[in-house]
Amino acid sequence: MEFDENKAVEYINSQLVAANRKPYDADEVLNVIDMIWDFYEENGLLDIDASDDEADEEDLTADIVEYVRRMLRKDKDAAVSPEDVPLMVEAELAYEDSVIG
Repeated sequence: MEFDENKAVEYINSQLVAANRKPYDADEVLNVIDMIWDFYEENGLLDIDASDDEADEEDLTADIVEYVRRMLRKDKDAAVSPEDVPLMVEAELAYEDSVIG
């Protein structure tokens, strides 16, 4: 299966709703997804030989959450609440895992 931005947005919003949080419009969710992928790129995680070490996955998630929060603080037009960032990052990572297999 291939990464589908629309399905990723739906999945992330469904996880927010399940946690009794409000969903965001697609542009806001896509902005967060872009920030996650920017983190990957800046940290060399899109390289083919990138390590797939699950031991570092928890640390990586925390690093991504901090990165996204920092980027959202810089984006004065962003409407995403900092409290929703961990859930959104975890949902995006879970969606990635579901399409990778």
